[in-house]
Amino acid sequence: MPRNVEIKAILKDRDAILAAVATKSDGPPQTIEQHDFFFRCSEGRLKLRVLESGRSELIRYEREDLADARSSDYQIARTADPEALLDILTHALGRTGEVKKTRILYLIGQTRVHVDHVEGMGDFLELEVVLRPDQSEAEGQEIAEKLLRELGIEKSQLIADAYIDLLSARYASASMHR
Repeated sequence: MPRNVEIKAILKDRDAILAAVATKSDGPPQTIEQHDFFFRCSEGRLKLRVLESGRSELIRYEREDLADARSSDYQIARTADPEALLDILTHALGRTGEVKKTRILYLIGQTRVHVDHVEGMGDFLELEVVLRPDQSEAEGQEIAEKLLRELGIEKSQLIADAYIDLLSARYASASMHR
């Protein structure tokens, strides 16, 4: 099963981060519109990521909710029929939420750098160090932490929660204050 080391941070200055990442990137960025649908599952998380191209990816992953570099085990199955898969999964498992975002993707070595604008939440940086089979989690953490330092991301900006959890908490808080 593929593994990576991930870390996520709230951005204070999106434009400054975009400029800094661009100077380190292996090539030009790719802008991706993503709509993620999350489903009930007994372990980890399951989401259907629908891309603007009409393609989609069913992604199952497990990771700890830590405000630090953390390991993630994942599986991806691609499909060209997201509408049918969304319908089947919604009826079979039930939907727990959805996240819409615009992602600017840069590649820096073995690290996928995501500068995300999440609808209803704001701007975030996510690093995914894709581990080679012979690499340890500690090596991936070192790579992620070094890149964070180079980009000027402070520990106070790091977050533990997935976007779906942040959105759920925001909506729960808003409904309590009505």
